[in-house]
Amino acid sequence: MRLTKELRLWKKGYTGVVGIDEVGRGPFAGPVVAVALMVYPESKKKIATAFRGLADSKKLSERKREYFFKLAFEHSGIEWGIGKSSEKKIDKMNILESTKRAMEKAVVALNKKKKIDYLLLDGNFSIVSTLQQESVIRGDEKIFSCALASVIAKVTRDKMMVKYHQHYPKYRFDRNKGYGTAFHRLVIKKHGLCPIHRKSFRIKT
Repeated sequence: MRLTKELRLWKKGYTGVVGIDEVGRGPFAGPVVAVALMVYPESKKKIATAFRGLADSKKLSERKREYFFKLAFEHSGIEWGIGKSSEKKIDKMNILESTKRAMEKAVVALNKKKKIDYLLLDGNFSIVSTLQQESVIRGDEKIFSCALASVIAKVTRDKMMVKYHQHYPKYRFDRNKGYGTAFHRLVIKKHGLCPIHRKSFRIKT
């Protein structure tokens, strides 16, 4: 995946271009996690080479996601912020508004580290921000920074769900990550919901 969109914006004078994506809108349990990610223009050549093969997190194996996550963590030309909305917040606000809130938190977290001047959102909605923003449907398939943000969000959320498994082992969150697998539905039918399940979701068992 190339830095095509970022390059166009850099040429227009925007240096703090940020891609935003989230993971966790569909699961029955756990938080939604968003990441706002910035690539430094001066590192574009090294990053394009290092991250060859990057794609939307849904199209990568767990091993590949872990590889790109580690690579991003170690790369000096990349910075990001993370935002989360808990299952309680999702039940209170609904999943769309909670997703937006998580994205807004991610932007605030990143803006404390680096100055932002343009947001690229994966989706067809906007968030509360004074910054210029652009929504791109399937942005995680088209925009480098959105794709890498999706990978970091996915790995981060998966690690959270593995930790939740230690508290609620019968649900096997280490395997299903809160998604509605057949096994997960069966356990819910047998034992009911646990504290991190989204009570506002219609969970058919």
